[in-house]
Amino acid sequence: MSERSQSGRQRIFEIALYSILILFFFQLIVDFIEGIYAFGLLGTSIPTELISVLLLFSPLLMLFFPRGLSGRVLVGLGYIILLSRSFEVLFDTRLRMIAAGVGVACFLILFPSMIWYQARRAEKSGGLIFGMSLTIALVTQIMFRVVNSGLDITTDGSFRWLGWILVLIAGILLLRAFPKLESGSQQSDTKTKTGFDKVTDLALGVMAVFILLYFAYIAPNVIARWIEGSYLLILAVLMIVIGLFSLVLVLRPQWIASLNRNAIILWNVLFVVSLVLTIYLHQINFPSQPAAYPFYAPQVSALFFVPMLAMLILFPIVLIDFILFCQEFINIKHSYRSLGGGFSIASLFLLIMVFAHVFTTVYDYIPVVGPFFRDKFWLVYLAVGVVLTFSATVVNREDIKSTFSPGSGGLSYKFAGFVNFISFITIALALLLSPDPDIPTQPQPELKILTYNIQQGYSAEGLKNYSGQLEEIREINADLIGLQESDTNRIANGNADIVRYFADKLNLYSYFGPKTVTGTFGVALLSKYPIENPRTFYMYSEGEQTATIEAQITVEGKTFNVYVTHLGNGGPMIQQQAILEAVDGKDDVILIGDFNFRPDSEQYSLTTQTLDDAWLVRWPGGAADQGIDPLDRIDHTFLTPGATVNESTYNPDPASDHPYMWTVISW
Repeated sequence: MSERSQSGRQRIFEIALYSILILFFFQLIVDFIEGIYAFGLLGTSIPTELISVLLLFSPLLMLFFPRGLSGRVLVGLGYIILLSRSFEVLFDTRLRMIAAGVGVACFLILFPSMIWYQARRAEKSGGLIFGMSLTIALVTQIMFRVVNSGLDITTDGSFRWLGWILVLIAGILLLRAFPKLESGSQQSDTKTKTGFDKVTDLALGVMAVFILLYFAYIAPNVIARWIEGSYLLILAVLMIVIGLFSLVLVLRPQWIASLNRNAIILWNVLFVVSLVLTIYLHQINFPSQPAAYPFYAPQVSALFFVPMLAMLILFPIVLIDFILFCQEFINIKHSYRSLGGGFSIASLFLLIMVFAHVFTTVYDYIPVVGPFFRDKFWLVYLAVGVVLTFSATVVNREDIKSTFSPGSGGLSYKFAGFVNFISFITIALALLLSPDPDIPTQPQPELKILTYNIQQGYSAEGLKNYSGQLEEIREINADLIGLQESDTNRIANGNADIVRYFADKLNLYSYFGPKTVTGTFGVALLSKYPIENPRTFYMYSEGEQTATIEAQITVEGKTFNVYVTHLGNGGPMIQQQAILEAVDGKDDVILIGDFNFRPDSEQYSLTTQTLDDAWLVRWPGGAADQGIDPLDRIDHTFLTPGATVNESTYNPDPASDHPYMWTVISW
């Protein structure tokens, strides 16, 4: 076999291995941060498990190995990542968090060490190898989520075996990774040693890329929920843009090589501006006066969606930056310690951004600093974008041309073919899996209503339980479903899309309610019947932001005004008054949700002056033994007086921390 052919095969092996390792990094950090948050969710406080974030500072260990780690040690780190990925999907929340954290810690050492390894070889196409690997990992992760309606099918679905196959493949590839690498080998002495500040800038740039992908792009459903945009459109545009980028990278790299550093920086600026505007234009400027509530989310112009399209079209600059950062690392002379120090600072940046992202929702539970993050969702992405753009300014001008010059890496058409194949399959699957509900024809005018606080997909014991909750809902077979604590399109919940998951699996219409940029915990409406005129209004909130869905559904010629809500802690009177104001004068009202007030409260008394409690209509004595104390009820179904209630039942539910309530009405 010729040396060139052997080198080409080695590159293919490296791309395959790096792709799987980067894919596993995204999966592991998703589960790691989600696991930490789960303990805070159960206790609504800062959990002791938070100390596990120290695992993110594993690059500090690199400071103790000035001559670098040997190939055997790097292979060992790789196998720990594979073991972590293999077993974490089998564990409960705490063990899953620990296993995922260990895997993340090992990756944060292994990745800069892989850069170190490529620098030792003076690999001229090293940046491209890393860039292609990241691209493959990205499109593969998106596909794994799309095929399971926003939830990674290889970590939480019935296809976990597919993840284990990838583990096996990576395990075999690791056996031939890092050949002839000695811990004491040195970089070329002809290079001028680079200062620690540039190493740190490049490390921060690499981490900014990882953060952006982790926060949003590995799960396009996240972007859709920022703006109530079309999920299918966002997914299709993103996948097509990535596919076109892969073709340019292989067929016309000179187009990128022709860009100078100023053009790269400008492209970064335009991308960051469009990203921040995508979010900022959909943030809501909440009134400060209680009298202004209920406050309906203002209608947005079609022009507000232009920044979103621009952001998706400009997205390849993130991948280009990553290639340039990695290649710059390979081209410059730096010590292993400086690399460890730079990535330690980058890990601190990752941790700060994770906290900031989570705080934009849980600010009410974080003392002192929490309130600053209220309505600052856009600021998190601005911070990451600024770091990304600044890091691009330190890239050597000549490296842009040399990195993307034709034939610089002997790139294979297989890369572009694979990326475009995965992109096509992903779009096709998204279209195929989209709900197409059949409107039921009732033998008699009847409607089954379900209200369910799903605790962000967790059981009362703190176990992630999407499938268990799905089965509970499927068994009830309700026509109309109101969900509370349903906004999981955030890193705190692994960027999963539980509303889409339920709607797709149950073949229902859905409305997600408040946008994630508003920082609520989410209310959602699912229905067998078309959801008409859906919109969201907000209640005055001194603590966590609260919201209510308002919509109509028509059943057998009768139109119902449907409201789904979740009040703040204690069910503040001012919030319930806002809801009653919105409901006032409406006919055939169905008001459901987690109200956080009991039947002996003033809020309940005020509500039942104009609406009936469906449970008491069915059980006038209030003595039905359904496994709960009737006086402890905080999940309610309120109806316009005169409705016929055929059944109303509470089910104590280990699948969540709330009982779910289902009610059957007829007319």
